[in-house]
Formats: sequence, structure tokens, C-alpha cells
Amino acid sequence: MFGVAFSLDASPAQAARADAVFTVANYPVEATDKNAVAAKDRALADGQKAAFRSLLKRIVPVTAYKQISRLSTVKAGDLVSGVAVRSERNSPTEYIASLDFSFQAEAVRAALQREGIPFVEAQAGAVIIVPVMRQGNPAEAKSDTGPWRTAWSNLDLDHTLTPVKLDALKPVIHSDTVRMLTEGDDNGLRILASEYKSDRIVLAIFEPDLSAKKVVVTLAGQDAVGPLLLKRTYRVPNGPP
Repeated sequence: MFGVAFSLDASPAQAARADAVFTVANYPVEATDKNAVAAKDRALADGQKAAFRSLLKRIVPVTAYKQISRLSTVKAGDLVSGVAVRSERNSPTEYIASLDFSFQAEAVRAALQREGIPFVEAQAGAVIIVPVMRQGNPAEAKSDTGPWRTAWSNLDLDHTLTPVKLDALKPVIHSDTVRMLTEGDDNGLRILASEYKSDRIVLAIFEPDLSAKKVVVTLAGQDAVGPLLLKRTYRVPNGPP
């Protein structure tokens, strides 16, 4: 069984860090009802269930996802240890918020172990992610400070199994280096590692092609496993991608 054993003399800070993956942060909730109080109650109840499902999909290996259904009778609200509000707004009948749901680590472990569901809770070392915008002819790469970086910063980057630290593209990293990375050239990896003083760094490259109504997203760099080069093309509707 996957898991982490704690010694009796572990400090509260160490235990809190070890339990970090059991918090689902910056989770969006939204509900409407007959009044603002009822809408908030519904949003919290629905959010607890959805955040618990998100937690299970975080720590249970994808090969065991089908086993998660064994926990269908578990009440997510009984496992929540705390809720923190990041932002919220409401109307007479609507409640919208971004919340941090903290779950009781020992209770979640016990539920998974009782059903024989494997899980992983030990966090890996942090990876640096650099959001990059690449466009033009010839293609020019620059550090992104707009919606692409915002999309990354809106994710829960601290509590995942692989924590992420966002950084900016350094001026010394030119478009040619970015091109080398997207072509799988190891020289690009060496330049990145040297400039960022880390061998765990990945460029998240966003390339819009609005005339073709598509965007290309490339993850290029290296994580704890090794070199990474992943490219995906997405169709987008009319308007900003």
C-alpha cells in the first residue's frame, strides 16, 4: 500500500507539509437558490463533494480510478477539516466563490485503505513552470504576463503531487533557445538548467493561430522523470483564445 509513515516525534510543521496534498485549493463553487443563504449552503455542499472527487483523482493512480466508486457512500462533508474563502460574491439568489477545502488526512487514508484502493501522497520536488507566449513570423518567444500566465496561477499549484513554482522567461533565453527546446535539442535543456540553476524546469509555450482558429500548447523542458516534450493543438471558437 502506498503511504507515508509518521514518527511520533514529527513536528506539527512537518506533519502539515506531509498532509499538503489533502487540501484542494482555489476551487470554484457556484449555486443559485431561493435566497443568498440557501445558495451559499448549496454551493458549499456541492463544492465539498466535487473537491473530494478532485482529491481522489489527485492521489489515486489513474489505473485505479474505477475503484473510486467504492467510496460512493462516503460523505465528503464528514471528511472536511476546514474551508477558507479566497474570493466570493453573491446576489439575492446566487453565490459564487473560490474556496480552499482541507480534508482530514487520516480519515481519507483510512477510507482508502478500508476499500483497498491504492494511493500516493508523497509530494515530489517542485518543478519550475515558465509561461511563454510564442507568435509571429519568424516566431518570437516572450515571457507571458497575460491570460496564459493567469490560467496557470489560478490552478492549485502548491498541493499537487508535483508542486509547481511559476517564473518568468529570463531575457537571456532567446527565441532560438525556445525553438531548440520545441525540437527536442538537448542544448536547450542545458541552457535552461544553467540559467535557472535547476534541472527541473519546463517552458509552457502558448502559440495562438487565430486565422486557423487554433492554439498550440507545448510543454518543453525537464522534470524529475527526465526530458519532457509534449505538444497539443486545440481548436478555439471565435474571439480571444
